[in-house]
Amino acid sequence: MFASDMNPARDAGRVTTVGTVLFPIQFTWPHGGRSVFLSGSFNRWTELVPMSQVEGCPNVFQAVYAVPLGCHEYKFFVDGEWRHDERQPHKTGEYGIVNTFDAIPIPAQVPLVHPRSEILNNMEVDNGLMHRVSAITLNQAMPRISEEDVTASRHRIAVYLQGHTAYELLPESGKVVALDVALPVKQAFHILSEQGIPLAPLWDFRKGKFVGVITASDFILILRELVNNRSNLTEEELETHSIAAWKEGKAYLKGQVDGHGRPIPKELIYASPSENLKDVALKILQSGVAIVPIIHLEDGLFPQLLHLASLAGILKCICRYVKHCPASLPILQLPIYAIPLGTWVPRIGESSSRPFAMLRLTASLSSALDMLVEAHVSSIPIVDDNDSLVDVYCRSDIMALAKGRAYTHNLNEMTVHQALQLGLDSNPPYGTRSQRCQMCLRTDTLLKVMEQLANPGVRRLVIVEAGSNRVEGIISLTDIFRFLLG
Repeated sequence: MFASDMNPARDAGRVTTVGTVLFPIQFTWPHGGRSVFLSGSFNRWTELVPMSQVEGCPNVFQAVYAVPLGCHEYKFFVDGEWRHDERQPHKTGEYGIVNTFDAIPIPAQVPLVHPRSEILNNMEVDNGLMHRVSAITLNQAMPRISEEDVTASRHRIAVYLQGHTAYELLPESGKVVALDVALPVKQAFHILSEQGIPLAPLWDFRKGKFVGVITASDFILILRELVNNRSNLTEEELETHSIAAWKEGKAYLKGQVDGHGRPIPKELIYASPSENLKDVALKILQSGVAIVPIIHLEDGLFPQLLHLASLAGILKCICRYVKHCPASLPILQLPIYAIPLGTWVPRIGESSSRPFAMLRLTASLSSALDMLVEAHVSSIPIVDDNDSLVDVYCRSDIMALAKGRAYTHNLNEMTVHQALQLGLDSNPPYGTRSQRCQMCLRTDTLLKVMEQLANPGVRRLVIVEAGSNRVEGIISLTDIFRFLLG
């Protein structure tokens, strides 16, 4: 069955387009055996992918494998014999009866990330919907927890957050960088890069107030517009455009104009030091921003920028609280696979779920930027030729292009590997893989995941398969708070 031509070795310094955008899929063999392998058209029938026996269910074997776009065939190699799963779509092909599935893109061929639709423990949540377990999912002994326990745990956390204020997020010492809206975009880009920060509040001296935030996403949109217009970025373009001009142009790009065609000014979302932490968290969630500036306002005085509140800072407070009363919050001891939390790799036969994508190191940087914008995600898992996680490309990584003015290069010719290497070179303390590429297992408890996400600089965890490090899902800070706050 195996073809003679094997996948050629890829050069991480050379952009390739074939097979660089990948969609991880969970394959399941539920019919028993001593040793089970997977192969298919997605690996040109040249590789036997070992499948792992599911703990607690000896007849079920699973494997996660990333496939390119298109229609695919596959079979299982069970105890030395080729077999297909009659429960899944199948047809007669070149290798006899084979199972089939399609990896189909959404418009713009960029996948949209959706939360997993099923809860893996038949647990009722506040909305009253009962989510059932597929017979061929994890099949582990599912932890049991009542709806009352979930509601009680959420209530305790909500009461704690309502009893504490944003003032408690302020560090004993530190600095907050703010930029003038009159600054050229180029200068803002370099300042943020030199300070090692992905965003900054914007101050308008003419209005005497803070008017917005400039983020890494702004620079991604700027670079992307130039790439789409088939022009390389020049020093003059970044030098002559102020932040204020860009924000106005961004409003036109997004159609945020009034009946007279004038851009509608976007109000700054901020919090006062006296606001409770639950309200601050809800502001972040509902507005879809990464931070909320904590600003002290007093009549007759300029506004005082005290801190940038984030979900990570609030989560750190929650972790300190639950450390003293873990028994009163039973949901924290649940493994994450038993909770409606995060985005998971879809299973074969899940027609309602759209897959999320991964990239090879050889993918072009422009393809990564397109995916970040079009799929509305903050990060993309980067995998090697074995589909094992090797890194994550995040929106904030765009700041590394300021080094040596790398943003003036053709982004279609720069690989993701080269872009990540710029970040390692320009920011060595943050450059180790263990710091950048935070991982967890499906069996980790909610509390353990929360403690990892509360660490500075960590915004998401990639769920990986034990041993192989193949991607199984992603959990973000936003996911945690949406679950905790109901």
